[in-house]
Amino acid sequence: MRRTTSVLAAVALATGLGFGAANAEVFKVALDGTFAPHAMPTLSGGVEGFNVDLANALGEKMGRKMEITAAQWSGLLPGMQAGTYDFLVAPTTVTEERSKNLLFSEGYLNTDFQFAVKSGAPEVADLSGFSGKTIAVNKGSAYDKWARELEGEIGWTVESYGTATDAIQAVVSGRAFATVAGNTVIAWAVKKNSGLALSYLHDTGKVFAIPFRKDDTETRILVESALECLKLDGTIAKLSEKWFGYAPAEGSAAATVFPGFGVPGLEGHDPAEHTPDC
Repeated sequence: MRRTTSVLAAVALATGLGFGAANAEVFKVALDGTFAPHAMPTLSGGVEGFNVDLANALGEKMGRKMEITAAQWSGLLPGMQAGTYDFLVAPTTVTEERSKNLLFSEGYLNTDFQFAVKSGAPEVADLSGFSGKTIAVNKGSAYDKWARELEGEIGWTVESYGTATDAIQAVVSGRAFATVAGNTVIAWAVKKNSGLALSYLHDTGKVFAIPFRKDDTETRILVESALECLKLDGTIAKLSEKWFGYAPAEGSAAATVFPGFGVPGLEGHDPAEHTPDC
């Protein structure tokens, strides 16, 4: 018979001698402060966004203060590995390669490729529906590379723009039929622009999760427990509606508590059963 443990007991077992780093009164965390709608500057000089709210909600659930630092993405993972940050609250895509060097929480958002079209445009059921159309992308982005790799197969024409905003304006002005980028970024753009509408969603199978240092098992257990509670009490659903304009779909990472700790199927996943201390 498998045993189900409480999260606090799991933390004690993980540390061997108590709660260790997970017992800190203040967690030093960081994110990229220029990635709307996850984190972006406010007029008062601070940052706001989905992940800022998520970090504060995690702190409240754990009874800890969250010291949030906004920094460039390129320095976040090295900073965490060096001990400058306890963990990151920046949206971080979990990959097989990253899972070899980092511990991850379970996913809290799906990270898919979302198309946006001009309001009133015909519905598109699959990628073949974009055949013969012009697709605007942010030059040099992962979406630019992906769309160009499929140019011959799908039969679309890819046009690159200097910024994601320029790619969106190409759709609004009629210079392109659609633009494609991350699902949360596109949802934010559509929420802010009545001239746009959500279109086809391409499922990548990947998620955003919270990264930790490879040896910091106890902090992952504590934070993931709080994250699960935020799913169960509807907090993440409310944040999704606030920042993306829609409630998370049934079965999505934002609405699902996954078994064990970490991302199932990837290195670092701990299948131990546990009960969140909500």
